[in-house]
Amino acid sequence: MRIGFIGLALVLAGPVAGQQMDHAAHGNHTMHDAAQQQTQQQAQETGQSAFAAIQEIVGLLQADPDTDWSKVDIDALRQHLVDMDNVTLRAVVKNQPIKGGMTFLVSSEQEAVSASIQRMVLAHAAVMDGVDGLYMRAAVQPNGAVLDVKGDEVKIKALGFFGIMATGMHHQAHHLAIARGGNPRH
Repeated sequence: MRIGFIGLALVLAGPVAGQQMDHAAHGNHTMHDAAQQQTQQQAQETGQSAFAAIQEIVGLLQADPDTDWSKVDIDALRQHLVDMDNVTLRAVVKNQPIKGGMTFLVSSEQEAVSASIQRMVLAHAAVMDGVDGLYMRAAVQPNGAVLDVKGDEVKIKALGFFGIMATGMHHQAHHLAIARGGNPRH
C-alpha cells in the first residue's frame, strides 16, 4: 500500500506543481505586461504652449496630403504666438466703463509689445465684431490700442479684456491658416 500512496502522491503533486508554475508564470506575465504598458505610455505635455501649438499645426499639415509645402510659413505662426504671448503676459490694460459696455486701453512701454497689441486687438475686433452679441471697435493709440466692446455689460465686465480676447473658437483655424501661408500675421 505504500507504493500506492507514493504513486497517488506523485499523481496529485503533478497538477499542483503545474498550477504553482502557472501562477508564478502568470505573475511574471502580469509584471511584464505592466512594465510593457508603462513603456508604451508616452508623455503628453510638450512643455510649452507655443511649441505645442506649432507641433499641433505641423502634425495637421503633415497628415494632410493636400498641403502645399511651398506656401507653409511656420515662422509666421510663431510670430503670431509671440504676439499672443506679449499681449497676454505683458500688456497693461485700463478699463473704462462706457454706456453699454467697456473701453479697454491696452498699452506697453516696450515697442515690440505695443506692436503685438496693435496687431492682435485690431484683428480680433475685426473678426469678432457682432459675434455672441458683442460689438467691437478698435483703434491704434500710442503704445498700443483701444478696444470698445458693447453688449451685455455684466458679461463684458466679467470677461474683461483678456476674456474678450479669448472669446471665439476661431483661434485654432486661424493658426492653421497662418501656417498655410494664407492669412496675415495678426
